[in-house]
Amino acid sequence: MPADPKSTLKSYIDARREALISKVEDLSERDARLPRTPTGTNLLGIIKHVIGVEAVYLGATFGRPFPEPGALISDEVFEVDPQADWYATEDETLEGIIGLYRRVIAHGDETIDALPLDAIGHVPHWGGDEVTLHQMLVHLFADLAGHGGQADILREEIDGAVGWRKAGDNIPSEYDWSAYVAKLTEIANRF
Repeated sequence: MPADPKSTLKSYIDARREALISKVEDLSERDARLPRTPTGTNLLGIIKHVIGVEAVYLGATFGRPFPEPGALISDEVFEVDPQADWYATEDETLEGIIGLYRRVIAHGDETIDALPLDAIGHVPHWGGDEVTLHQMLVHLFADLAGHGGQADILREEIDGAVGWRKAGDNIPSEYDWSAYVAKLTEIANRF
């Protein structure tokens, strides 16, 4: 594990990024897009949302807009559809969105590498308040962790795949899950 604070934050963010991508890489277009909750949450939409978040937090916030502006959702599109960053359109593909995310990550990493933790920025949609790169890295990690949790649950519901990054990497591989669920159900039913 890196010793300096910036490298430590970046290593945790990188792990969350890769964990999130791993939840969709081997899915069909349909499974990646299909709404899994009453509000339409879907795996590919989570990644599309994170693309915009990272492009702003580690780009425009520090005067380094993502160099492919047409690849991101415009303010005009958000005015028509405020949920536009939560789903893939028919013209977008799983491979294309993952590729765009990897380019956004590379651009964000350039910001992290170029600036000190105390560099000042201004998040456009936060009213222009001052933030530091350190604050944005902590905020980004929290955001990625939350969306990663969503993705974990959605993926498990699709095909039973569980694990932090890849199936089974932090979950017992030989475990009687039905007995475990039955035990928890029995405990819950006592209340």
